[in-house]
Amino acid sequence: MLQVNGLVKDYKKFRAVNGLSFEIRPGEIIGLLGPNGAGKTTALRCISGILKPTEGQILINGIDLARDQSKAKAGLAFVPEMPSLYELLTVDEHLRFIAMCFDTMDVYRQFGDGLLERYHLSDKKGELVATLSKGMRQKLSVACAMVHKANVLLFDEPLIGVDPAGVHEIKTDLQQAKERGCSVLISTHLLDTAEKLCDRVLILAKGNKLFEGTIPELKTSLNMEGADLEKVFLRLTEGETSSTP
Repeated sequence: MLQVNGLVKDYKKFRAVNGLSFEIRPGEIIGLLGPNGAGKTTALRCISGILKPTEGQILINGIDLARDQSKAKAGLAFVPEMPSLYELLTVDEHLRFIAMCFDTMDVYRQFGDGLLERYHLSDKKGELVATLSKGMRQKLSVACAMVHKANVLLFDEPLIGVDPAGVHEIKTDLQQAKERGCSVLISTHLLDTAEKLCDRVLILAKGNKLFEGTIPELKTSLNMEGADLEKVFLRLTEGETSSTP
């Protein structure tokens, strides 16, 4: 389970995330939505431990990330929008290396080949990561997230640049992760994906939380029950664009 309490992230005099609080229960997928510069990626980087929050508390499976980062991260997997992979490893070596780092070689031995096959990477198994396209890198990054038994999964635009078959497999894996009781946070600009995939949405703008709840609740709050999500989103975020680091 993931709990975020009063998360603040400042860059000098600029506040990128302002007092963000939310919780993701086991077996729940939350969509993190917002215009460009809303603070979504900054929030994800703080939750994953890449950035140190200015204020606030992040609990992963009840473990305070600031107090015991190693133990908290054992249950966490983060797939960034631009995967940072080890380019001089082969595809198979990379997957095996991640499993070794998290002491989950049993998962690798049992499911590694299946993961590569599912993401259509089997024919690239012996090739260097440096030779992969953006879409293939993204699929490898997702496979790495699935190989170490994490139950809190963070995804930053995981479907961008991925082919239709890969998109289908990632969505299937997210649903299966939900069924296993994982807590999933997915940042996306693909509103139709959010509407179909997510149990609730969390909408940010200029670092502030504008809304948290189900999509029907969002539409009702704006008296737009018959509208599609794109129109509702544009109404809610009208005039809320900004730029963040």
